Amino acid sequence: MSKSLQKKKGTVVSKSGDKTIKVSVNYRKQHSFYKKIINVTWSALVHDEKNEAIVGDEIVFVSCRPLSSRKSWRLLEVVGKKSWFNKKVFYL
Repeated sequence: MSKSLQKKKGTVVSKSGDKTIKVSVNYRKQHSFYKKIINVTWSALVHDEKNEAIVGDEIVFVSCRPLSSRKSWRLLEVVGKKSWFNKKVFYL
């Protein structure tokens, strides 16, 4: 019996502790009554076993058994690596 896993794609917004990252998922939906398109943001705690994701990375994560009271997702892969060397830093 194979169980279908939910896959989500999001952006890492913070790295809180060892092997835990907070991921923000943005999507658009239509309001049921007013029919206006609105942006919805949803966040989740994701288990990062190898500590490979940094803030700003685009990642794909899947559902898993609950690892703690708020963490029931695990990192599948890092899609877009954030390059900190491309930013220009100005010191005043």
